[in-house]
Amino acid sequence: MWPYLLVIPTVAGTAYLLFYPLIRSVIISFQHFRTGELIRGGAAFVGLENYHEALGSAEFWAVVRRTLVWTGVNVVLIMVISTLVALMVARLGKRLRLAVLAGLVLTWATPVLAATTIFQWLFQSKLGVVNWLLTSVGFTRFDGYTWFADGTATFAIMVLLVVWQSVPFAALTLYAGLTTIPQELFEAARIDGATGWQVFRDVTFPMLRPLFGLITSLEIIWVFKCFAQIWAISQGGPDGATTTLPVYAYQVAQSLHKYDLGSAISTLTVLILLVVLVPHLRRMYKHEGADK
Repeated sequence: MWPYLLVIPTVAGTAYLLFYPLIRSVIISFQHFRTGELIRGGAAFVGLENYHEALGSAEFWAVVRRTLVWTGVNVVLIMVISTLVALMVARLGKRLRLAVLAGLVLTWATPVLAATTIFQWLFQSKLGVVNWLLTSVGFTRFDGYTWFADGTATFAIMVLLVVWQSVPFAALTLYAGLTTIPQELFEAARIDGATGWQVFRDVTFPMLRPLFGLITSLEIIWVFKCFAQIWAISQGGPDGATTTLPVYAYQVAQSLHKYDLGSAISTLTVLILLVVLVPHLRRMYKHEGADK
């Protein structure tokens, strides 16, 4: 029993920190819980009223569509760029490989808010490096251009930031997976006259399919629930162009003090994420079972 007794405090603390907020949020989503109930208590249960209000809102469904687009664009870019970077690193010499890997690790280790602040400086309208660079090469219309006043531009900057922060983990993990593939398989494919694309399609990807599935699942989760970067830069603006479900739930709960509706939106966010992930996980396990 001694090993279990040693583990119990950590397991109990983790369960409390992870599951208690989730359970508490679900309970509040079935209550009438506004500022008054927050101060004096005594919240009354109202059943599915908060869910009806959320699901009946056109704004909620607009945010859902935006969140799915946001997730899809980011995850596709992350996986494509990470795969290319991992394949490139595998072909580099020892010194260049070490330099690239060090750069990836440093990028991955950069705190989220620090990286967000750097991107704000880069795209600052008057003194930003991006405007200065574009103006220097002849694009004079970007002189003093306010990036964060345009919804599409802000969305693109947020995508660039999240992709930049996420590629290192995926690329390093894929590169680690590449090192486990026997080199004889690549040599045999090249002797048979396979092109680079055919080697990747017929050798690399089948061997690393479970790893690709795992990384894709993690990236979907991380991008879908992304909050800190969006809130620090735009708080969901301008005009809701970067408002995703986590940001929307926070706005409803904290700005409108509708903690019950915010909890309902948070719960729906988790359910939507599960709906997105389950088919992908089922395909992954189906392929893994077929390979065995």
